[in-house]
Amino acid sequence: MLTDPATDPAADPATSTRAEELQALRETAAEFVRREVAPHLQAWEDAGEVPRALHRAAARQGLLGVSFAEEVGGQGGDLEHSVALQEAMFAAGASSGLMSALFTGGIALPHIAAHGSPDLVDRFVRPTLAGELIGSLGVTEPGGGSDVAGIRTTARRDGDHYVVNGAKTFITSAVRGDFVTTAVRTGGEGHAGLSLLVVEKGTPGLTVDRSLAKMGWHCSDTAELSYVDVRVPVSHLVGEENAGFYLIAEQFVVERIALAVHAYGIAARSLALTAAWCRERETFGKPLVANQVVRHKLVEMHRQVEVARAYTHEVVRRHVAGESVIAEACLAKQTACDAATAVCHEAVQLHGGAGYMHGSEVERHYRDARILPIGGGATEVLTDLAAKLLGYAR
Repeated sequence: MLTDPATDPAADPATSTRAEELQALRETAAEFVRREVAPHLQAWEDAGEVPRALHRAAARQGLLGVSFAEEVGGQGGDLEHSVALQEAMFAAGASSGLMSALFTGGIALPHIAAHGSPDLVDRFVRPTLAGELIGSLGVTEPGGGSDVAGIRTTARRDGDHYVVNGAKTFITSAVRGDFVTTAVRTGGEGHAGLSLLVVEKGTPGLTVDRSLAKMGWHCSDTAELSYVDVRVPVSHLVGEENAGFYLIAEQFVVERIALAVHAYGIAARSLALTAAWCRERETFGKPLVANQVVRHKLVEMHRQVEVARAYTHEVVRRHVAGESVIAEACLAKQTACDAATAVCHEAVQLHGGAGYMHGSEVERHYRDARILPIGGGATEVLTDLAAKLLGYAR
C-alpha cells in the first residue's frame, strides 16, 4: 500500500516518509528498465510491439497499478507516484513508445475503475493491473481527430445488447489488446449523446483492419478498428448511458500530465546522453564540450527541461490537492512538448552522424517526440481550450 497524505493523518508530506516511499518506487522502476527493458528495446522496436510477458513482469513489481486504488487491484498511490515512476523509467532508458504500450491501462481503465460495475472491475480492471490482460481506449475516429463530441460510432439498444457500428483509428495497443473501452453514440448529436462500452476482442464484428506503421513509437502497436453489428451486452456500459463524454473528460487532466512527463522525460534523457557524448567525443583535438557554442546549447537544453519539469510538478501538486487544473494541464503539456521538440533536435545535432543512425537512443527519442504535441489533444486544440478557461476568449 502506498501512502496518501490526503487521507492518512499520520502521513505528513513534510516528513521523510513520503519522500522515502517515492525514492523506493523510483529505484524499483529504474532497475526494472535496466533489467527487463533496455537490453531488448531495439528488438521490440523492430518487431513493432512489446511482449505480453513484460506486462506480467511489471505487474509483479507493482508498477502497472501504482496510481489505482487498492480496491480495484492497484497499489493505492496518486498522480505523484505515477509521475515519479515515469520519470525514473525514462531516466533509465525507457522510450515514450515503450511507456505508451506498457501503460495503456492508464487510459483504458480509469473510467471503468471509477464508474464501472463491480463485475466490469473484476473482469477487466483487476486482470489488466495484474498483467493478464491488455486494454485500449477507442475514441479517435477517421476524420475526427481531437473532436470527441463529434464521434459517429453508434450503439443502438436491442434488448439486452447494444449493436455497435463504426470505426476507430490510431488506437494504441489495439493489435495486442484484449478489450477496447469504446466511445459510442447512444443519444443525439454533440457531447451529451456519448457513452462508453467495454468491447471484448473476439466479439463478432469487431476487427483489427490494419496495424499502423508510424514515424515513432515503433514498439507501441497501433491499429484501425472496425465495428460491424457488434453485439455488446448492456452490462458492459460504463457508468450511465449518455454520460460518456464527461467520463472521458474527467480523465483528460491525468492523460495530459502523463504526456507532459513523457515529453520532458525523454528530453531529460536526451540531454544526459548528449552531455556524456560531448564530454567523450573529440573533434579537432579537443572534446566537443570545450566549445562554447556546445556548452551554451547544453545549458539551453537544461533550462527547457527544468522549466517543463518544475511547472508540471506544480500542476501535479495542485491536482493531488484537489484543485481544478484543466487549463494548467494543457499548458504543462505544451511547455513540455516544446521542450522535447527542441531538446531532442539538439541532441541529434550534437551527436552528428551517430545521432542520425537508426537504433541510436537519441534518434528514437527524436522520432517519438513528434507525436506528443498531437496525442491527448493537439496543441492547437488545447491552447484554444486554455484560452476559454482563462477568460481570453469570448
